[in-house]
Amino acid sequence: METVILAVVIALVAVGALSGLVVSSRRKKQLPPAPPPSAEPKITAPPAEPHVGEEAEEPREEPRRTIEEVDLPEAATAVEAPEVEEPTEVAGEPLAPPIEVPEPTAGRLVRLRSRLSRSQTTLGKGLLTLLSRDRLDEDTWEEIEDTLLTADVGVAPTQELVERLRTRVKVLGTRSPEELRTLLREELLALVGTDMDRVLHTESPQDTPAVLMVVGVNGTGKTTTTGKLARVLVADGRSVVLGAADTFRAAAADQLQTWGERVGARTVRGPEGGDPASVAFDAVKEGISEGADVVLIDTAGRLHTKTGLMDELGKVKRVVEKHGPVDEVILVLDATTGQNGLVQARVFAEVVDITGIALTKLDGTAKGGIVVAVQRELGVPVKLVGLGEGPDDLAPFEPEAFVDALIGD
Repeated sequence: METVILAVVIALVAVGALSGLVVSSRRKKQLPPAPPPSAEPKITAPPAEPHVGEEAEEPREEPRRTIEEVDLPEAATAVEAPEVEEPTEVAGEPLAPPIEVPEPTAGRLVRLRSRLSRSQTTLGKGLLTLLSRDRLDEDTWEEIEDTLLTADVGVAPTQELVERLRTRVKVLGTRSPEELRTLLREELLALVGTDMDRVLHTESPQDTPAVLMVVGVNGTGKTTTTGKLARVLVADGRSVVLGAADTFRAAAADQLQTWGERVGARTVRGPEGGDPASVAFDAVKEGISEGADVVLIDTAGRLHTKTGLMDELGKVKRVVEKHGPVDEVILVLDATTGQNGLVQARVFAEVVDITGIALTKLDGTAKGGIVVAVQRELGVPVKLVGLGEGPDDLAPFEPEAFVDALIGD
């Protein structure tokens, strides 16, 4: 009996052992061998399920290295950091724009004469058309007078020109187109004035930089004109320092600094709402220390009260004159405002001694006669004209080129 029980136990143990071997062999799965590193990857179908149980392959022995056989990197190599290129831009600080070379100013007005096409149509061609009529009666002369007034020439200059034209046409008798063109050119040149000093004085008689103050109402393009004037001076070989004395508009100082950076001109500025005279003083001081040729000072253009404006601009000029004389005071006027701009001109002329006028936006107006009117009103010459929005569209005023552009070919 005991022998039978022992045989049954042995049989059960044998069956259990055999079952464990089968189960363990089923759990072992052989992964497919990895492709060699140099082999290019290929798109193939997924591998078939590996064989299990008795059909399973015997595991292959992989060569192994001992720790003594592994080459460790040297300490210097392990800690050596890779080279990092220097940043081209500091965080939060934009890169300075490249220095530009402005277009030469010689003959610039001639190159920009096409910008005067609207003034040409109204003033020059309009007058030539009327003067070419077979019969010049009173109605025609009234039309000529209206054309001049519409072009903002002004009442007194218009009457003078019409009287001279009447006299010369009567003496001339027959009027060929070429004779009329010559006559009109001569009379317009006399009206604009060829004997006025239109030179921009950028050389100081003393051993200090020449100082130019730019004044005008905000909105006339005063700060932009100051920046463009810096380009004109740099194009003529002058070194420039800019003074942002319009401290009541933060945008004005930023705008002026941008203009200066383009041509390599340093901008001196102060805190928003600070003392304009202090900024102007520091700008001239900086110009002296740098040995600059010219200091350009952009002033505020508020017209809330004439008294406040007078006090402010007067103070700026007095403080600057502690370093030396102010060589130019340029009044910036918007040509599109026409006769209204003359009211502004009178106010500024009473505040400071204006030496020259810069007419902006002359390309966008049909009223080129404002050149004559403003000169008559203030008794000072137009020295600069703005004929577009480009950086080099500010040109020294040349009467001959201006009149030729008005009359056309």
